[in-house]
Amino acid sequence: MDQNIIDAGTQGFNLPHDIVSLPTGGIFYKSKKKSIKVGYLTANDENFLLSGAQGNKDNMIVSLLRNKIYEHDLRPEELLDGDIEAILIYLRNTSFGPEYTLNLTDPSTGKLFETTVILDELDIKKTQHKPDENGLFTTKLPKTGITVKLKPLNYGDNLEIDKLSDSYPTGRVVPKITWRLSKQIVEIDGNTNQGDISMFVDTLPIMDSKFIRNFMRDNQPSLDLTRTAIAPSGELVSFEIAFGVEFFRPFF
Repeated sequence: MDQNIIDAGTQGFNLPHDIVSLPTGGIFYKSKKKSIKVGYLTANDENFLLSGAQGNKDNMIVSLLRNKIYEHDLRPEELLDGDIEAILIYLRNTSFGPEYTLNLTDPSTGKLFETTVILDELDIKKTQHKPDENGLFTTKLPKTGITVKLKPLNYGDNLEIDKLSDSYPTGRVVPKITWRLSKQIVEIDGNTNQGDISMFVDTLPIMDSKFIRNFMRDNQPSLDLTRTAIAPSGELVSFEIAFGVEFFRPFF
């Protein structure tokens, strides 16, 4: 990452920033930017972090991204999870350093113990399938045998699904799985008609639904956040780094 200074325009002063490489390589965005300008956390950003400690994690993340991403043609809602993770790690590293200490549970004793992760050592997850130039994955479903084109969901898509879920009538089953599939599937055997895709999703066998979920999890570019620690009892504990309020806990 190279430190630079950019013109903040209407703010009337220059803001320091680094160039952060995106795990996705920018292929899923219109701008196709492989790296973006991201500013450092400041004293003013503590307001968002403190409000995040008491409120909604998503609101905290969106507020940080809107304030810290210095790109006019890339909105936070367009970003994929892997790129957001890379930005949050950068923000934390430049504020507190790369060491991240968290609490885990020893499976033998049930007691908590501390382990430390070096965030600089996180690598981009290796994937088997690559997206095309439009950021779409092509795969054949195991049960129906239909070839589909799939689009990774961005942060805005996930926020929209969560918002719909929160407003759904109490007592009714929230169709989050079909909502996600309807957004992910953009083509079925060459057919891009959204009505046909919606009908297809409603009758999709569970085997194919699960296949799509696992396929996107395994092939969407992101950081490898899975780690293993040795508990005091000697047992191995696998865990995944999360990016909630606890990630920024040195502020609290």
